[in-house]
Amino acid sequence: MSVHTSLIPSLWFDDQLEEAAAFYCALFPRSEVTWTARYGEAGPGEAGTVMAGEFVLDGLRFRAINGGPMFHFTEAVSFVVECADQAEVDHYWFGLLADGGEESQCGWLKDRFGLSWQVTPTRLGELLGDPDPARAQAATRAMLGMRRIVVADLEAAADAAAGGAAGGAG
Repeated sequence: MSVHTSLIPSLWFDDQLEEAAAFYCALFPRSEVTWTARYGEAGPGEAGTVMAGEFVLDGLRFRAINGGPMFHFTEAVSFVVECADQAEVDHYWFGLLADGGEESQCGWLKDRFGLSWQVTPTRLGELLGDPDPARAQAATRAMLGMRRIVVADLEAAADAAAGGAAGGAG
């Protein structure tokens, strides 16, 4: 049995690996391209173009290849960006959407390469797990109506439900 095991997400791009790695490394802190391998004269890709590589995003290693158009990203595999506050949510949300990304709902989006991300504030989990069921349900309903998660709107919905429950009890 191995004493040291690493789990490394591996991504399959058509031919955009170099562009995608640069895009992601510019967006996330503590990020860099750590190596690339280029096709030689033997192919099958055009000599000099990137065949495979590795990059680090905020401390997490990724491997990737330019494998051609046979496989595409789907929402079945995605990455979650957990954010401390609304400013971070907005940074990653708008950054990942730049130059052709696609919004979905509940904090989900696809970037211009087709990779799916969920950009969520830590406050979302706190509100969805609120011990007051009325607050948790109101936050859930508010989230279900959002594309980009807006913390102030989640809190307003939860607070209104708590106030409505307290006012209805008297």
